Order: sequence, then C-alpha cells, then structure tokens
Amino acid sequence: MKNTLEFIKSLNISDDEPIIVGVSGGADSMFLLCMLKNMGYNPVCAHVNHNVRVESIDEYKYMEEFCKTHDIIFEGTEITEHPSNDFENYARMFRYKFFNSLIEKYNSKYLFTAHHGDDLIETILMRITRGSTLNGYSGFAKVTDKGSYKMIRPLVYMTKDEIEEYCNKNNIKYFVDRTNLEDDYTRNRYRHHMLPFLKEESKNVHLKYLKFSEDLKQYYDYVNKIVYKIIDEIFVDNYLDINKFNELDDFIKINVLNEIVRKYYPDDLYFIENTHINEIMKVIESDKVNIELVLPRNVKVIKEYDKLLFVRDIENIDEYEYILEDEITVGDFKIINLDEDTDDTSNYTIRLNSSDIKLPIIVRSRKDGDKMEVKNMSGSKKINDIFIDSKIEKRKRDSYPIITDSDNKIIWLPGLKKSKLDIPINGKYDIILKCLKGGNENEKEN
Repeated sequence: MKNTLEFIKSLNISDDEPIIVGVSGGADSMFLLCMLKNMGYNPVCAHVNHNVRVESIDEYKYMEEFCKTHDIIFEGTEITEHPSNDFENYARMFRYKFFNSLIEKYNSKYLFTAHHGDDLIETILMRITRGSTLNGYSGFAKVTDKGSYKMIRPLVYMTKDEIEEYCNKNNIKYFVDRTNLEDDYTRNRYRHHMLPFLKEESKNVHLKYLKFSEDLKQYYDYVNKIVYKIIDEIFVDNYLDINKFNELDDFIKINVLNEIVRKYYPDDLYFIENTHINEIMKVIESDKVNIELVLPRNVKVIKEYDKLLFVRDIENIDEYEYILEDEITVGDFKIINLDEDTDDTSNYTIRLNSSDIKLPIIVRSRKDGDKMEVKNMSGSKKINDIFIDSKIEKRKRDSYPIITDSDNKIIWLPGLKKSKLDIPINGKYDIILKCLKGGNENEKEN
C-alpha cells in the first residue's frame, strides 16, 4: 500500500481538483474511492448499473447513499440495452463513454480506475497466450495519456487479497459479483487457476510482472521512435505505400503495421491478434491488385494496386441517377454543360451532336453489365475492364459517374474514356460537356 500512496502523491494533484473514479462497488474500486477521499482529494464516483444481476439495483442505491453520507459527488447511469453478442465489449465501451462525459462535465484531468496487480498478471498472460504486439504484451501502464486527460491505475502495486484484507479490517463495505466466481469467462479461468500457482512460487510475483511490463514498455517506446519516423514517410491520408513498405526490414514491417492498426483501435486494441497482422501481410504480398480484408469492428484494409487503404466504418454508396441540366456534382466530380466552346480535347471534355443521342443526358452510378463503344476501338468494352485498365480503386468504382443518354447508351466515362459519339473539335456538335476533378481537366486524350 505504501507504493500506491507514494505514487498517487507523486502526481501532484491539487486537493480541490475533481478526479473521476470508476467505481463498480467491488472491493477494488471501493478501496480506491475511500483511499482518495481519506487522502484529502476530491473524487467523483462514476458508477454504472449494468442491469445484468438483480442485485445491481440495490448496489446502485447503496453507492448513491454512501457517497451522500461521505460527501462524495455521485454520478450514476445504467445500461438498458443488452446485445446478445459481445456484451462485455459493449458494456466496456458504454462505461468509458460515460467516464469521458464526466471528464468533460467536471473539466477533469484524471480518470482513476481500480486495476490492480493481479489484473496486470492476468492481462499479460492472456495476451501472451492469444498473441499480441510488443505493446500488448506489456499489459497496461500505471499512467496512460488520453490527450485531454490521464488514466491512472494506482493499485498495480497491490494484490486483490491485500485490498480485500484492508476493506475487511476497516469496515469498507463492498459487493461481490458472483459471475467473477464462475469459469465461464477467460479471465476468470486465469484468475482461479494460474494466479494461485504463481503466487505460491513467489509471494510478490505481481511486482515482478509490473517490472516486466515497465521494461517491455521502455523497449516499445524506443522502437516506436524509429517506427513513427518511417510511418510519417510511407503512410499518408490512410494510405500505406506498399513499394516503400516492402523495402523495410521484416521486424520493422510488423511494428509499422501494429502502429498503423493502433490508430483505428484507440481503446479496443485487444481485438487485434497476431493472426490479423499476418492477414494484412498476406494482402500486401499477394499478386492480386485489388483485395479487401475486414478486421474486427468493421475496420477495412483495402489493397488498391501499390497502395493499402485503412479505413473504419466504410458506408456503401447508394445508387444514384440524375438528369444533367447546367451542372451536377457527384463526389469529387463536377460535370458541366458548357455554354461556350473550349480547346480541351482530353478525356475531361466531350463534344456531342444532339441528333445522335436521346435527351436528356443522365449522370448515374455503375450497373452490372455496363458496356461502352470506346472511341478509336472496335466493338464494345466492359466498364469494369476500363476501370481495371485505368487502375481505378475498387472502392471508387461503384460511385464513379457514368454519362448516358435517355436510352441508357453510355456516352462517356469522365476523365477515362469517350465513346464513339464524341465529335472532333473541327466537327459539327451542339453539346459540350466538361468534367472538373482535382485540377486534372487538362490531361491529354489517351
């Protein structure tokens, strides 16, 4: 307990500064709440009723009354929805969203949680068994910088037994979650079967695991200084340059991917295992130029020729169809019906004779089986093949504007190909369409 007290004092938190404390009502969090109050700090008790056990309502009421009696600010909420799959993660995300709201409400710089030494051992063992990253194997740190606040875990110096013993001696009431006594959850099995053995081997094994965690974190921080310099050069706007990536040492490659993935799982990194990083490597090494890999929580890794796109929660683009009058904007494309001529002859401009087509002109998304009679080519060509030849990323093809007449005859793929209906600049035409996209309107015709 001495180490815990000294660590908290070393943070130099002022007595009147509000500290958000996650309190379940169990021995660990009740000990933490009471300790902070007794040390003269200003804790805010953040309690979540998960509505899983019938006792949880009584526990909520007790916590509320306890805080009132001891002059502690109480903030409570409850979970009313219970997804049938992965409730543990849902509840975890719910709790931290609640904690973050209190950080903002009280303008606090600190969130204290009651993770202790036994929790650290369990986390490290679970990640070693499952497979993780250099950072993952270190478990969790005493202090985690969250940007606007710091997450503090001061009980890592203590064991569960020490905490419960203190609570019992000092008449600190706490509740026991009976689900923690069952072996249904992975963590419980480590707690019930692995920890007793380790503690028999060494009474202070939790402190040895803490040193292991902190040493490993130092190695990780050192390697990361190198890794992030590389990431800044080869990972821009969510795109990884595959050619530059392939020049790296294999050890650095894995660490680069680990750190890129971390950006998309700021609070959920335990979803990612070695197998996921290996799958990303397979995508990079594949001869296929367009591959899509879906990681947990709808993070997608999309290979687009010599680039690798990382993106979260991609929404499918709805089909669209518009009549072109003066101009229309679709995504990055602006299609304009010009009032006057231009000297541009690139694929960003097309000239038409209204007698050759059925008006009005349509701007729409791609459809299955789309074909076009391409200018200066015999026969017709599939639109998808044109996209492939032009190296248009797979994810952009469904939203790419296709210009047709009212009989669904494809006239033009702006910036890519014109149909045989295009009239030479010295010919007879009465319609001029121009596409503006990313400053490329002056590219020469292929």
